[in-house]
Amino acid sequence: MPVTINCDMGESFGLWRMGDDAGLMPLIHIANVACGFHASDFDHMRATVRLAKTHGVKVGAHPSLPDLQGFGRREMKIGREELANCIIYQVGALCGFLKAEGMELNHIKPHGSLYGMAARNEEIAQAVCDAADVFKVPLLGMTGTLHEKVYPSRGHGFVAEFYADLEYRPDGSLIVTREHDAKDPDLMAARCVRAITEGKGTATDGSDIPVRCDSICIHSDTPNAIDIARAVRAAVQPYT
Repeated sequence: MPVTINCDMGESFGLWRMGDDAGLMPLIHIANVACGFHASDFDHMRATVRLAKTHGVKVGAHPSLPDLQGFGRREMKIGREELANCIIYQVGALCGFLKAEGMELNHIKPHGSLYGMAARNEEIAQAVCDAADVFKVPLLGMTGTLHEKVYPSRGHGFVAEFYADLEYRPDGSLIVTREHDAKDPDLMAARCVRAITEGKGTATDGSDIPVRCDSICIHSDTPNAIDIARAVRAAVQPYT
């Protein structure tokens, strides 16, 4: 399967701007569009969908815990049914804008702390699947976690991600910070190629960790996201 580049985007809100979506969109294959609960709003959702359509980029939903103040990067206690409804609400909103532009939903990728919670908490992973049952599209997630175990067992396609601009702990888990730091584009590109060709990543202590790379994620709120995306796109071109 060809490797894709995906990006978490559409994260501006009202008059506040975050990320250079116009600069990033030509460099990616699929866009994970914020659905209003951690970032974005109805105008920015519509604009991001239109921008993706212009560049032939497929669009997936990037639903979050209801945490606009914390950008969805704070955990919370939430029950399975409530969470499933929360996700259905967000994805349904994006589907309305996709329909308005003559596009279809490509995938679902939980955002931030919801993504991490679903990786290790089966009730949360099941809630994600409960919502995905409604839309019948693949789910993006991490190999070696409950994403890879629960999503396929529920009949959903699973797309394994490798993160171009985040660090990994020695146990293979992601280090997610409230704000992302700039990264060395060439180093990040080299790590992506290694993830594809060797199935290995590098942890913060220098050790190797097993990874799988069906799709490479770049965050639009990483300060030098454009430079990283350009370097990664060029480096992985033979595999896309």
